[in-house]
Amino acid sequence: MEDRKKKVKSILVTLPKPENDKNPYAELAKKLNLKIDFRAFIHVEGVPAKDFRKEKINLVDFTAVIFTSRNSADHFFRICEEMRFEVPVEMKYFCLSETIALYLQKYIQYRKRKIFFGKQTAADLAEVLKKHSNEKFLYPCSDVAAEETQKFLLENGYNFTPAVLFRTVCSDLSDLADVFYDVIAFFSPSSIQSLYKNFPDFKQNNTRIAAFGATTHKAVLESGLILDIPAPTPQAPSMTMAIEQYVKQVNK
Repeated sequence: MEDRKKKVKSILVTLPKPENDKNPYAELAKKLNLKIDFRAFIHVEGVPAKDFRKEKINLVDFTAVIFTSRNSADHFFRICEEMRFEVPVEMKYFCLSETIALYLQKYIQYRKRKIFFGKQTAADLAEVLKKHSNEKFLYPCSDVAAEETQKFLLENGYNFTPAVLFRTVCSDLSDLADVFYDVIAFFSPSSIQSLYKNFPDFKQNNTRIAAFGATTHKAVLESGLILDIPAPTPQAPSMTMAIEQYVKQVNK
């Protein structure tokens, strides 16, 4: 195992590149003199209106929408436009976080609409949802929907309809075939699937694997890989903190 403790100089983060240099990874790169690159291993593609029509979901039937991400908002308003459906002014919007709620300004006049938001999960919305339990909710989601929101709505007997409006797709990574990094950081099981879809013969060798979240840890181990840097942990609640602690240890 000692040969796995080699110095770390380069890291690949399997996420889209941040819009500017004001992000924790840029600070980490500067602080520890690392080369940190970004590459999204997965991306989202919208479900076309013709496929959505096959689901026989009638947008007129709903009085409220539940948004779990900006993607779900983007694709809800996109599908409405493609279906030439004018969203009624009295439509109610329930968002998992304030960030998502504020994002709706891109599509609607924020002040004139009924918008509710929680702190981060569907359970945070429990009180608000209780007051609106008679609504017919549309739940725009991806083909790999966040199960806890769906589970919460089911357990509490809400009248909701999941609508798959976008899909998570593996990106083409062929240009990375001969590129090697000391650490690769993963954030979802889908990104590990993408690694093997692109490189079926991937050998870990001395590449250290960092992974965020229990489902990603599980996917790493089930793929027969060694998980060197798990996050979050009590000592390192973020991926950047976990990487920093590991790098300081091996780059002594």
